[in-house]
Amino acid sequence: MTTMHKNTNQPGSALTDPVRYPSGASAPVRTKRAFVLVLLTLLVPGSAQIVAGNRQLGRMALRVTLTVWALALITIVIAVTNRTMLLSIVTHPVGSLFIIVVLVALALGWAYLFLNTLRIIRPTLLAPGMRPIIAVVVAISTVLASGSLGYIAYVLNVSRNAIGSIFDAGPAIDPVDGRYNFLMMGGDAGDDRTGRRPDSLSVISVDAKTGESAIISVPRNLQNAQFSEGSPMRKIYPEGYNCGDECLINAVNTEVTNKYQDLYPGVQDPGAQATLEAVSGTLGITVQAYVLVDMDGFAKLIDAMGGIRIKAGGWVPISGPVTDEANGIHGMPDGWIPAGDQHLDGFHALWYGRSREFVDDYARIARQQCVQQAMLKQLDPATLLTKFEDIANAGTKVVDSNISSNQLGSFVDLALKSKNQPVKRLTIGPPDFDASFSTVPDFDLIHSKVKEVLASSNSPKASDAVVTHDRPGAGPVMAAGPATGLAPTSQLPSPSADFTPVTTTPDGTPITIELLNGLKAQGDEQGIRDLVATNGQCAPL
Repeated sequence: MTTMHKNTNQPGSALTDPVRYPSGASAPVRTKRAFVLVLLTLLVPGSAQIVAGNRQLGRMALRVTLTVWALALITIVIAVTNRTMLLSIVTHPVGSLFIIVVLVALALGWAYLFLNTLRIIRPTLLAPGMRPIIAVVVAISTVLASGSLGYIAYVLNVSRNAIGSIFDAGPAIDPVDGRYNFLMMGGDAGDDRTGRRPDSLSVISVDAKTGESAIISVPRNLQNAQFSEGSPMRKIYPEGYNCGDECLINAVNTEVTNKYQDLYPGVQDPGAQATLEAVSGTLGITVQAYVLVDMDGFAKLIDAMGGIRIKAGGWVPISGPVTDEANGIHGMPDGWIPAGDQHLDGFHALWYGRSREFVDDYARIARQQCVQQAMLKQLDPATLLTKFEDIANAGTKVVDSNISSNQLGSFVDLALKSKNQPVKRLTIGPPDFDASFSTVPDFDLIHSKVKEVLASSNSPKASDAVVTHDRPGAGPVMAAGPATGLAPTSQLPSPSADFTPVTTTPDGTPITIELLNGLKAQGDEQGIRDLVATNGQCAPL
């Protein structure tokens, strides 16, 4: 009798359950039930189906949810203990594709659960005024949940395509003497590369463990460049690239492209590879990879980042066309970039890094170093998140490299380590060597100074000169010694970013566009040179 009584009452008790059977519940209870089911689907996908819908679907979804939570926890642990491994998986072509497929599947599955939850809610049972509200809440929740996963998958896909377009599929490279050395070349990276000569050459050297970095700039007019041992070009120029005044280091690319491609079978860009070997031999280090930046497309990358912020030491001209080829004199400037704190868009950042009118190449090199540092410093996660597609698309048009895509994760990790560390700098020319040094370079001295600037310890050494780097973005200071070619200390800028931009003439008159253009109209080139002489001073903000 007792058992029969329980069996008779059990169905009735179930039918009065307002969660699974809301028909008999009051309007406030139905509304509360609807919000709770949506919240359950948002926080614990599958739980709404278990308590109020298809339990089989709910159990399957809940298993997936628990698996995803476990994988997320493992990911967090890996991110803390082995970030390089995580980045390598995310940037690997196969690994990223797998993650993209999983994320898309999860996004679609979560969206289906929200639709199923809406069916379980049975909007027709709700008060007329609550029906559109619940529909909007479900829609917003679906966008927040499924949309977020879909967007992450989209970003990964854009990143995957960009990595495939920019980076090589070659073998990974190993550090040499504990460092990775990357040659950065700025020039015309268009389809027709026959006549390309890099406008700028600099090596970014990064400690493989600490991320401590240094930028070593090589003037484009350096003569008698030495090719590294093992370079095919060493057989052509065993005593260095010394075929005359036209044999500057930035001409290696063109000569190899035109004459000696057959020396580099299977190499994607023989000219770039030969330039890398010339820089390696000149600096006395092994440069393992290169990154070629198309300077004409460089502005697009800066614009995609939202511009860069710098502190400019002096006015920089946006030069007009050349009017006197023999003396390198341009016509009236098309504009000026003022001294002081500046937020530069792509066009002005490009000119800031390329302009050399009224100053020498070494002032331009200093500005190029500053622009590079500003980009690294200001490319933060928020910028990447909000402008990722634009940055990636610009990068595919601007950047070419022989860096292996399989190793990109470890280099990203190194970049993150070095982001907030001081950057050492050395220029094979002023301010670190005198102006004539690039014409008759002393390669033993160059090797010595490069070795010194790359030393892990910053403590002074018993050598002819001491390189110090006190603050982030600082240039090196060399105390003059007996070694020939070093610039005297009085010619060197302050090692800190605490310089004062020159915004007035010596008599206190403000420097303006009108003043500078007036001097230009009068033909007073020297007057302009005096006023803009400090435009090589720069610091990222």
